[in-house]
Amino acid sequence: MSTILILYDNQGRQVEAIAQMIARGVGNIAGTETMVRDVNTVSPDDFMDADAIILGSPNWSGITGNLKTCLDEMSGLGREGLLDGKVCAAFTAGWGRSSGTEFTLLSLLHWGLSWGMIPIGLPWTDRMTISGSYYGATVHGEITAEDEYQARALGARAAQIASFLSRGGPSVV
Repeated sequence: MSTILILYDNQGRQVEAIAQMIARGVGNIAGTETMVRDVNTVSPDDFMDADAIILGSPNWSGITGNLKTCLDEMSGLGREGLLDGKVCAAFTAGWGRSSGTEFTLLSLLHWGLSWGMIPIGLPWTDRMTISGSYYGATVHGEITAEDEYQARALGARAAQIASFLSRGGPSVV
């Protein structure tokens, strides 16, 4: 059984909604379970129990202060190597297409990289011309069917890769 932690800052209805869509994508993969947490309810044990961590923040041309504080508090786990080799993915939501969405996603993925995690994004599809970034799931304005598809795809991809690695996929040096 692989466990996927979806951690987000709950400021804004879009981010919480996209977290639930990602959870539905995880749920489509057999042998996985999902923990959906906001920054106020997550614990170090949630990080430790997860095989993948999907981080989400409203797009404020970077991550929110609340999420940064939460991740700073969990940094000891990364420094101790306790998150090494886990999957990391990202999502964001905002109201403008050119308001720093990719920067926010890359900021979130940076946390995973600094902890020795394996960052993943979305493979290119024609839907990307409508729905957003291959760095992670995005929403621009009101949530569309394309956004929901992208979110479910990210959840399923994270679950598939985490399951593969937990079954003894190629070792990570």
